[in-house]
Amino acid sequence: MTKAVSLFSGGLDSLLATQIIMDQGIEVIAVNFINPFANNKKMKEKQYYARTMSQKMGIELVEIELKENFLDLLRNPKYDFGKNLNPCIDCKILMITQAHEVMKEKRASFIVTGEVLSQRPKSQFLWGLSIIDRDSHLKGLILRPLSAKLLQETIPEQKGWVDRDKLYNFSGRIRGPQFALAQKLGINDYPAPAGGCLLTDPIFARRVYDLLIHDELTMENIELLKLGRYFRLSNQFKLLVGRNEKDNLALLSQAKPEDYVFTPSHTKGPTGLGKGIIDFYTEQLASGIIAYYSSSLIEPLNIKIQHQNYSSPKMVQPITLSLNQIEKYRIENFPIKLIRQNTQKTPQK
Repeated sequence: MTKAVSLFSGGLDSLLATQIIMDQGIEVIAVNFINPFANNKKMKEKQYYARTMSQKMGIELVEIELKENFLDLLRNPKYDFGKNLNPCIDCKILMITQAHEVMKEKRASFIVTGEVLSQRPKSQFLWGLSIIDRDSHLKGLILRPLSAKLLQETIPEQKGWVDRDKLYNFSGRIRGPQFALAQKLGINDYPAPAGGCLLTDPIFARRVYDLLIHDELTMENIELLKLGRYFRLSNQFKLLVGRNEKDNLALLSQAKPEDYVFTPSHTKGPTGLGKGIIDFYTEQLASGIIAYYSSSLIEPLNIKIQHQNYSSPKMVQPITLSLNQIEKYRIENFPIKLIRQNTQKTPQK
């Protein structure tokens, strides 16, 4: 029996593409990628759907975490970024390349994706799809069932493994055809269409950019970006400030002995996690920021600082800061000025 490997996000398009190929009597192995920059809530939802739907469809599911290999391409994307900090073409090439490894291991013959022509900028425009096919070294072996009739015939079609007449000609951002096809195929349980990559979010992109320019892009630091408010107080010191109790607890759980933990004394307020080299000036700034977001009516308010080098917590009387003064250090307010060496604004085929 012919086998195929399907990029299986758990979203509707990937479900449809997989079912179309299965209905032609082809065995499908589903591959679900876990992106370090996925929105945690949406990622868990899509993982749930991927696992649930693969079980319902009776197909094997392989889960692959994108970690350091994704960070490497983010540091220097060959095909530049999208509107914010999303290297969509490079990301898809990485996923296809990883899926190719599964294809070889499972002795499958080709790869299936749920991509729809012109549904998303860059990576799903015709020139973007051509680049993905070429750079993954799988030209002719990547089948896109939802748009196949608008694209060149692939090897699976030419060899008769797949009947081209049973493929589709969907294009653009309109979702109506997919919804109608889902109903026809009896697929009723799928998540609502929604983006989940945080790199497309302008606020989160600024946080990631701060890690990039300070050479601090690690898996550990990425998880911290998803918590609280983020301040860069100097080139060598940053401060994360909890917005609520959940953030506070998460920041405390992530604190390492070499980190600085800031909390207001004798009152409720945010937890601050400081990372890097501190001096008197940054200590005063950090304490002032924690004090600003505290709800204390007690005067004067002291800020408690804990660190492995302190035999006991250090108490600091913070300086008074206004919101305007604080916002100068807020990462979300920094402009992104990317220097993109060796990339092209409009990649060539």
